[in-house]
Amino acid sequence: MRIGIVCYPTFGGSGVVATELGLALAEQGHVVHFITYDRPVRLGTGRANVFYHEVRVSDYPLFDYQPYELVLTSKLVDVVKHERLDLLHVHYAIPHASAAWMAQQILRAQNVRIPFITTLHGTDITLVGRDPSFEPVITFAMEHSNAVTAVSESLRGDTYRHFPVKRDIRVIPNFIRLDRYARTPDPALRARFAPNGERLLVHVSNFRPVKRVQDVIGLFDELRKRLPVRLLLIGDGPERQRMETQCRAEGTCDDVLFLGKMTAPEEVVASCDLFVLTSESESFGLAALEAMACAVPVVSTDTGGTPEVNKHGVSGLLSPVGDVAAMTENAYAILKDDASLQRFREGALHEAGRFTLERILPQYEALYAEVIRNVSDGVHQ
Repeated sequence: MRIGIVCYPTFGGSGVVATELGLALAEQGHVVHFITYDRPVRLGTGRANVFYHEVRVSDYPLFDYQPYELVLTSKLVDVVKHERLDLLHVHYAIPHASAAWMAQQILRAQNVRIPFITTLHGTDITLVGRDPSFEPVITFAMEHSNAVTAVSESLRGDTYRHFPVKRDIRVIPNFIRLDRYARTPDPALRARFAPNGERLLVHVSNFRPVKRVQDVIGLFDELRKRLPVRLLLIGDGPERQRMETQCRAEGTCDDVLFLGKMTAPEEVVASCDLFVLTSESESFGLAALEAMACAVPVVSTDTGGTPEVNKHGVSGLLSPVGDVAAMTENAYAILKDDASLQRFREGALHEAGRFTLERILPQYEALYAEVIRNVSDGVHQ
């Protein structure tokens, strides 16, 4: 198959999953074209069967805001025609699904039939999409997609609750390549970040308010009264300055390390003892899954799709959103002795095995084949 993938090229989960999916498809012999405004962070260069098309928006004095959706639409039309694509797979509803629909209509007028699949990832539904100014467009784009998928049962339910969508939404969860993750600590990293044998906590996110990074700091402040611990914060975003101010005020900056953005955070996570996820809303929890693939247990909130990934009592422990005291107790329960930590490490790795590429990729390939076949037969799903 010749597949076009539209995604955001950033560090967020939707872009990471879309990129890894495209690379996996290329390894299976499919030809994959990435169409976005910048090279995805995990794409790399020189890969067989993988091509990248930049969506470049020129500055026009007439517009206060760049018309990205229109330029994306035109680029999709161009790539579909000249690269003879069989299918478009757009990740994140805004604005990719509506741009794909417009491209589909333009191409239909030119006797080119191209189906598109929309994958919902989270905040496109649970946060941005709930803005009334976006709802009609998102609903229309979902209803007119040839297929719609969501990355968790929770997100599927949220979509039906927040949008007047009547069509079927299939759940195909996010995935990881389990063999790419180290499952033993790097002695040099441990010596650097935990020079006195402290337990290492780690959090990875884009530091948006929905991640509630202040609760990570709060948990750390309480736990350090009971155990020698240090905290690694990987990522960047609007909450970083507030977090730095908070740890300075509390005098904990020597033990709270801000490591910034990383293209491969799992290389550090694998040397940690506990992953902390305190989100107010999390449609899947890809960062938690990547930690579990490193045999690192997870203390998380019980919101959204996170309980579908982090199995309570096995791969980690769950707490209500904002309950820092409960999360602190859970962290202590895991880290209090080596036997407890090892049991949760083994559970985390076992649960990560439910989301391997080998289990998930065939589901996408089967859906692609079904959608292409239906379009050939004149069936719109």
